[in-house]
Amino acid sequence: MVRARIVGTGGYVPERVVTNHDLAERMDTSDEWIRQRSGIEERRWVTDETAADLAEQAARRALARAGLEPGDIDCIVLATLSAHAEFPGTSFFLQERLDCGEIPCFDLRAQCSGFLFGLATADSFIRAGQFRRVLLVGCEVHSTGLDISDRGRAVSVLFGDGAGAVVLEGSEKDDAGILEVRMHAEGRHARRLWIEAPGTGYPGPRLTEEHVRSGRIYPVMEGRFVFKHAVTRMPEVLLETLHAASLKLEDVDLFLFHQANLRINEYVMGQLGIPPEKAPSNIQRYGNCSAASIPLLLAEADEAGRLTPGTLVSMTAFGSGFSWASAVARL
Repeated sequence: MVRARIVGTGGYVPERVVTNHDLAERMDTSDEWIRQRSGIEERRWVTDETAADLAEQAARRALARAGLEPGDIDCIVLATLSAHAEFPGTSFFLQERLDCGEIPCFDLRAQCSGFLFGLATADSFIRAGQFRRVLLVGCEVHSTGLDISDRGRAVSVLFGDGAGAVVLEGSEKDDAGILEVRMHAEGRHARRLWIEAPGTGYPGPRLTEEHVRSGRIYPVMEGRFVFKHAVTRMPEVLLETLHAASLKLEDVDLFLFHQANLRINEYVMGQLGIPPEKAPSNIQRYGNCSAASIPLLLAEADEAGRLTPGTLVSMTAFGSGFSWASAVARL
């Protein structure tokens, strides 16, 4: 049986560092307030870089780590909620940058769970024999779409920009590859965490002066409601996925959680009895990078020498939609 196996990882964040103190100069907030509620100390925001720029850097690093060239890839799957353009998807601009011929590429929109939804998609392609190698990218530029004012402070302090990528390759090894992925969604809560405009969900133009003036172009979130559901759904799907793979919590070497809020992850780890040393975090430095957060963690773990052959990794996310998912992979 052929499984998709992670053979290369790469991550990239912009050079510009924006601290909590920097934000406190622009809105009524403080370093203490942000740290206490989210664990975030700073984040990276673009200057003149685009989403495709970030995606390219992460993709090239993943390819180099795998010892491959862009021409060795058969398909590109890119997860994002902050597209390079309204259409076509960011993946098309990435394909152009990589100059990898006429291979198929497409964007996938499952927000903060997007990378794991993309992992399931790429794994299915490879298991079916349609493609041998798939480049999977999570990429976000949040900073240019945030309300940097008192009105938007509760949400805007949370988000950062970045990209992460993995190269997946077909492998016949029984003891390596993507073992299981489980995905869920609950669309009735879509408006609890969303950006309403621009969009076609109401009569009239997609974008008007009223949309801008009223703040409907910025993300809004019912924080307590999201927190409650995240700390319920994440352990549920993590355990569901391990059970499907006939594994136990103690079998896992590394737990990678979506970096939305350090307090959410600490709560989940406490519920499951996961020691901090098994669950690395980078939200303190990068904030919430949505679809890029888990592949960024993978790239950092790889660079730190924690993704050695045989390492068992659990990856879990929860996000807008609501969507939630978990995957377990052996390196």
